[in-house]
Amino acid sequence: MGYYEIRKSSKDTPQPWYFVLRAANHEIIAVSEMYASKQGAENGIASVRVNAPSTTVYDRS
Repeated sequence: MGYYEIRKSSKDTPQPWYFVLRAANHEIIAVSEMYASKQGAENGIASVRVNAPSTTVYDRS
């Protein structure tokens, strides 16, 4: 089962918080947008958990 990591960028930016989604083998699957607060990143994770199972993937390549 995969897991999320909340991270804070080392760069001086007004939106330093983000999360990564990792697979069970620890490879990064996705990286989020940047958030102004840690709570924002946590809310982003909650949104992915709710919405991702029903999301359709379109391959436009």
